[in-house]
Amino acid sequence: MVLVRAETCEAGGRNGQIVGLAHTDNDLVEFLRRAGLDDAWDFLDDAHWVEWRGGRAHRYEAA
Repeated sequence: MVLVRAETCEAGGRNGQIVGLAHTDNDLVEFLRRAGLDDAWDFLDDAHWVEWRGGRAHRYEAA
């Protein structure tokens, strides 16, 4: 399970607000799509957009 949190943005976006929990890459892509990233699959391995913590990338089992 991955916590999805929106960071502060210059355009007045959320300030670290939790926007949901992702259980799969599909869930994470949907959160990114809702944030305005149409090609969200391209961002999953981009550390600027997705920070994987406490485990390997694309692994969603409980730690």
